[in-house]
Amino acid sequence: MSDNFSTDKDWEEAGYRARVLAELPAQLTQGNVDWAMRQLNVSRSTLFRLVKQFREDGRTSALLPDTRGPKPGMRPLNPAVEEIVTHHFKAFYATRRKPTKTRFWREVAADCKAKGLAPPSIRRLGRWLDLKDQAKLMARREGKDKAERRYLATPGMLVANDPLDIVQIDHTRADVTVVDPVTRRPLGRPTLTVAIDVNTRMVLGFYLSLEPPSLLAVALCLTHVVMDKSHWLTARGISTDWPTRGIPNAIYVDNGAEFHARAFQLACSEYQIDLQYRPPGTPRYGGHIERLIGTVMGAVHLLPGSHFSNIFDRGDLDAEAEAVMTLDELETWLALEITGSYHARVHSALETTPAVVWATRVEEAQLRMPADLRQFLVDFLPSEQRVLQRDGLHLFHIRYWADELRWLMGRESRKFTLKYDPRDLSRILVLTENGIIEAKPADLTRPAITLWEHRAARRALREAGRRSVDEELIFRTIEAQRDLVDSAERQTKAIRRHQARRSHLAPLPMIDVTPDIAAPEALPAPEGEGSPFLSHPGFKVEEWYEDD
Repeated sequence: MSDNFSTDKDWEEAGYRARVLAELPAQLTQGNVDWAMRQLNVSRSTLFRLVKQFREDGRTSALLPDTRGPKPGMRPLNPAVEEIVTHHFKAFYATRRKPTKTRFWREVAADCKAKGLAPPSIRRLGRWLDLKDQAKLMARREGKDKAERRYLATPGMLVANDPLDIVQIDHTRADVTVVDPVTRRPLGRPTLTVAIDVNTRMVLGFYLSLEPPSLLAVALCLTHVVMDKSHWLTARGISTDWPTRGIPNAIYVDNGAEFHARAFQLACSEYQIDLQYRPPGTPRYGGHIERLIGTVMGAVHLLPGSHFSNIFDRGDLDAEAEAVMTLDELETWLALEITGSYHARVHSALETTPAVVWATRVEEAQLRMPADLRQFLVDFLPSEQRVLQRDGLHLFHIRYWADELRWLMGRESRKFTLKYDPRDLSRILVLTENGIIEAKPADLTRPAITLWEHRAARRALREAGRRSVDEELIFRTIEAQRDLVDSAERQTKAIRRHQARRSHLAPLPMIDVTPDIAAPEALPAPEGEGSPFLSHPGFKVEEWYEDD
């Protein structure tokens, strides 16, 4: 995406172009061409160029104006001017007095001149106002009721006319403990991120992890939603069908921080996805996903290691002691439950099964698929803005470098968007005007670490009283923590083997009626598969980085 070099006005124009071009049929008639030329106010040759660009790429950014360099007047406001503008916005403009934009500008200009500052132009001030939440602004200027009638025009039930018209996404903490695949020790309760299609009630995709809700979980869940899942199912030995695929037209989410991340909002705009937030007190926005989560968790309660959601149902059950399933095993079990049970059962609202409804209605719907599934995932990954310094890019106290960055040196200071995968900080993706640059730590001896290891190391250093944190110290701390865990595991295994040998020396009972059940052997440690960066069920790392 080109969010570094495009103004809000450019994005608005590109979004309008995308909506018009999306309505055109595959085979254009003269009437289609004339209509689109009038809508976009472009020549015939320009229209066909835009159609070709949009159909080959499929993303909104393909329709952005082809301009280079910073736009005049788009620099951030001087901090002192910003303070004046913000003060008058809160105390004067965003009030029931409803002053005009011109009067707002006069108040700002007067204070700026009094302090010897250059006031912003009225046009620049207008662009500043456009960045504000318009629904909240109208509520403060004209009342909550009027704002809701304009920005919340969804009376009655939430209705989706076709598959993928409305998709709901949410997270939940699974009511079951998973175990380590090698030691079989309890690891905790995983987080399930799941998506449902409102029209057909089909589960479109999910993602399971041991981390709390995050933008990464949303990105991987959405990639699972969009992709053809046949390879993903085969890799897990699942023979049932999961036919859903395609880009949603609209996504309804709650107000979690990960859904308000700028990277998520830009990515939705990139793929013409209408992003809607569920306002408090409007259950119609999230009822479908909440009922689905309840259904799935009801099935999970049948598994060993289930916690149940109710203390009376739980009784004296020790979920940690009974846990037997690894994260991968639980993922496969959930896929079987979804594809072989939920999709095949009659849904009360549909009066038939979700699978039948999808098969019946999907042929009439126009499914949109990303031209590049890898790029789709990259667009939804979390991001940070950084200035390219003389020694490279600094992110999470790690200095990154790539030879291609030297060609960007010497230009005026600007912030670049850095995309990263929290599971592997051994590389980041730098979005530039000419494409994506992959950057790695300048010190190539650094081991691959996760963002969670990085944060744990910083917490350990802070607790030790170290105020200044440097890159060398972070990596030394992580390696020491890993050595400590490895040592603890070796000692525990040795003690258990010793205890097992001593148990053979104990006298046998006269009559042993205990069933002869062999102790389960420890599973072999999984072989390393290289960097997990951008890995997702259904993809292979070597396919994504063929040039490595």
